[in-house]
Amino acid sequence: MLFWMFSVAGRMQADYAASYLTVLFNSFTFIFGFLPLTLAGFFIVRRIFGQNASFGWLVAASIFFYGWWNPQLVLLLLGSLCGNFLIGRAIASTAEQHLRGLFVFGIVANLGLLAYFKYTDFFIGTMNDLTGVNWTLQHIILPLGISFFTFQQIAWLADIRRGTAHKPSFLHFTLFVTFFPQLIAGPIVHHAEMMPQFTNRYDRSSANDLSIGVTIFGIGLFKKAVIADSMALYSTPVFEAAVAGQVLTVVDAWGGALAYTFQIYFDFSGYSDMAIGLARMFGIILPLNFHSPYKARSIIEFWRRWHLTLSRFLRDYLYVPLGGNRHGNYRRYTNLLIVMILGGLWHGAAWTFIIWGFLHGMLLTINHLWRAISSAVRPQSIIIRNLGASASLILTFLAVVITWVFFRSANLDTATNILGAMAGMNGFVLPAVYQPLIGGLVSSLPITYSVMPLFGGGTQVVITALLMVFVWTLPNTQELMKYVEPIVTSPSRVARTRLRISPSWGLLLGVVAALGLCGTFSVSEFIYFQF
Repeated sequence: MLFWMFSVAGRMQADYAASYLTVLFNSFTFIFGFLPLTLAGFFIVRRIFGQNASFGWLVAASIFFYGWWNPQLVLLLLGSLCGNFLIGRAIASTAEQHLRGLFVFGIVANLGLLAYFKYTDFFIGTMNDLTGVNWTLQHIILPLGISFFTFQQIAWLADIRRGTAHKPSFLHFTLFVTFFPQLIAGPIVHHAEMMPQFTNRYDRSSANDLSIGVTIFGIGLFKKAVIADSMALYSTPVFEAAVAGQVLTVVDAWGGALAYTFQIYFDFSGYSDMAIGLARMFGIILPLNFHSPYKARSIIEFWRRWHLTLSRFLRDYLYVPLGGNRHGNYRRYTNLLIVMILGGLWHGAAWTFIIWGFLHGMLLTINHLWRAISSAVRPQSIIIRNLGASASLILTFLAVVITWVFFRSANLDTATNILGAMAGMNGFVLPAVYQPLIGGLVSSLPITYSVMPLFGGGTQVVITALLMVFVWTLPNTQELMKYVEPIVTSPSRVARTRLRISPSWGLLLGVVAALGLCGTFSVSEFIYFQF
């Protein structure tokens, strides 16, 4: 089976990328074509043939959704899930002395497939640079969602090995892996969160689930199509100019870095909301994956709010098996660095991602050390504590902004170009339109003025300031809708309350969703689709 899967992989070419946008949640094709047909079929099949038949319909729709971009990838997806299902069943039925070999085979097969698609060209390119040879790059297309469904199945195999997961039916396992709201870019769902929802019948109204799901989806669509895509208009030209070697001003660099900081925030937040909303339309509740990370007052807290399901996977299936914090501080901080570097590499096969992960590993290490030192000298004054909390918020935010530069940059030269400009290495140049306003006030400072075509002027400043207020002060989607528990908060806790929204709230959310729909006239992919 592995040989067949790799041979299928070898025949995939970039020619299929032209239809890539058809799978996007923020496209008209999806919103007005695929989604209503899938919903209608789901409810009709469930009413006539029962719950399992409706899950079969969802599996068929999800496979069609995945194969829309490249039909050959369906063979890869089905090969992966069939192989893992058979290995998992074998592990569950095998004597103890043979478990380790089967489990290791399953993990190696999964990681080998992921490595082939994601890291072959990175490895070849690195070897070319280090040795001076000239091996030909393979230009392998990265299958959509392979990182997510691979990690999901690795976690299931690990829990089968531990005896904490049960043997599901093939239908339920296939739906667990292929369910289209979370198939392409997560969340990385855990079997304990999903499997019980396929076997238990909850006393919830389908109309209620549908209204909750549509509401959350509309909010997410607004975040993506209106806010994230608007910020891309400011961030993309700056990073493209840096790639071209253009000398950036300090205003250009900080403006581009901040624009990308909010672009990726609302892009990923929007996708997470849309995935949760889509799943809820079918009566399935996904786990929380994004929880106002820019409100974090430390890097530790940031990683408890950003991509929660990936952080959970790295903690439970990498950090803890490495030893966690059980063998002293040296091993603890070494394990943190290893996990974060691998987490960076998971995001992309490039040195910029590795450095991004390393920097976050170092920041986490420093954060843990600081907590150990400062816990003994906690200030008594409320004013001092509040000032410290505000300073921590700003310092954490700035650290995240700086590290995002590596995450977004196409290469190390681009990142150093932007970071150097942010540090003022190219001098302090301000937009010429501001000279009449502030020239006389700061005439003694070494500031020059110039026309800045990359800087959006006052509009960009106002939008950035508003978004800062937005992410620091306003509740997120889950907090707004906490009375209907839109997310899984524990494996055994599933929402049963009914949606209660006033007419004024309904009108506001309707306007938000309508603006999001207007934004779909210019469709762009989600950032996390590339991982």
